[in-house]
Amino acid sequence: MIDARPGFLCFTAVGATASRWFAGEAGGHRWQRVPPTEKKGRVHSSTVTVVVLEPATATAVELRPEDLEEDFCRGSGKGGQHRNKTSTAVHLRHKPSGHHVRVDGGRSQSINRETALELLRARLAAERREAERAERCAARKAQAGSGMRGDKIRTIQVQGDTVVDHRRGTRTTYRRFARGHLEDLDPGRA
Repeated sequence: MIDARPGFLCFTAVGATASRWFAGEAGGHRWQRVPPTEKKGRVHSSTVTVVVLEPATATAVELRPEDLEEDFCRGSGKGGQHRNKTSTAVHLRHKPSGHHVRVDGGRSQSINRETALELLRARLAAERREAERAERCAARKAQAGSGMRGDKIRTIQVQGDTVVDHRRGTRTTYRRFARGHLEDLDPGRA
């Protein structure tokens, strides 16, 4: 269990067959029940949206020397005569992405170069994380749908002890479904 709060549940399923079991669960589920507080026995319907995502990958950035363009020049600002006579400032350009980094704060060219490389790696990692986040958000939105009852892939009727999978036209009892017997709804998973 990763996160649980009213109206939201997030968990991780681990195992060799986890992706096979949960791949077909994405979409809207209609949940019909008679709450214990209902005095007249009316059936209440709710919609549950299920999203199944792969875990996020770690973003390690490798900079290849052939992808970098380096320029060295004299730094500006304080530093006196040493700053005016030596080329300590470093300007790096990453050719594939077009990112530019300029570092001229230190008195040593090698220290400035390492700092510039770290900055460039950080920017590229942030860009990659943002692209992965956007991709995951698009996948989540596509799986969840609108959340309306018309998007349903499954109807769960607690009071009628019935679970219907609308995609396959299969049904099972609520008791078996609540115990995790999903193979009744999708015989191909067994």
